Amino acid sequence: MTAYKTYFNWSTGKDSALALYYLLQDKGFSVDKLVTTVNSAFNRVSMHGIRISLLKKQVAALGIPLSLIKLPEQPSMEDYNRIMTKATNQLKKDDYSYGAFGDILLEDLKQYREKQLGNQGIKTAFPLWQRNTSELMQEFLDLGFKAVVVCADSKHFSEDFVGRTLDEDLIASLPEEVDPCGENGEFHTFCFDGPIFKNPIEFEVGEKTYREYPKPNSIDAASGFWFCDLLG
Repeated sequence: MTAYKTYFNWSTGKDSALALYYLLQDKGFSVDKLVTTVNSAFNRVSMHGIRISLLKKQVAALGIPLSLIKLPEQPSMEDYNRIMTKATNQLKKDDYSYGAFGDILLEDLKQYREKQLGNQGIKTAFPLWQRNTSELMQEFLDLGFKAVVVCADSKHFSEDFVGRTLDEDLIASLPEEVDPCGENGEFHTFCFDGPIFKNPIEFEVGEKTYREYPKPNSIDAASGFWFCDLLG
């Protein structure tokens, strides 16, 4: 059986880690590149806010080469599509036939990825697709993965939520309206240990900050998020 040459869209968080764990066990795929989008204005991972220096330590512990896709601070949809198309065209030239993602439930996002990559002759894989998110979170913990909350929607959480390590007590305390995996963008994490890593990633919890982002094409108030900087 020939394994498909595959790149994985790595966000640094728990869903990425668990999806990569399953993908690495699937003999149908050969994952030899991680792709991460970064905010070029701040040199940090998009949305998660992780420093590139810490991302590189994480990737070194995974032992898989990394490719960065640099985006402006607030790209328009046109800019985003242009930059991503250029990057994926190069991946296609490098003979990648599959792009893999850690998405779980968001059908519109899945369809968008399938359409954009399909236009370039790249197929998609979603190892966690439509799994029960409570079960996934329990699996994540049972397998020995560890992650710290680095970003949280202020609509659901206060400042003290960021910087905490995921455990069963934290998950049990989530508000009822929050998905256990934060699949609707309620919170994001940085995974620093687990069965796919050669060693734990060392870091310190740094400053906590609040930021607001305008909602595109909306008259609603801006979205507010708490961020926790990780130093390492």
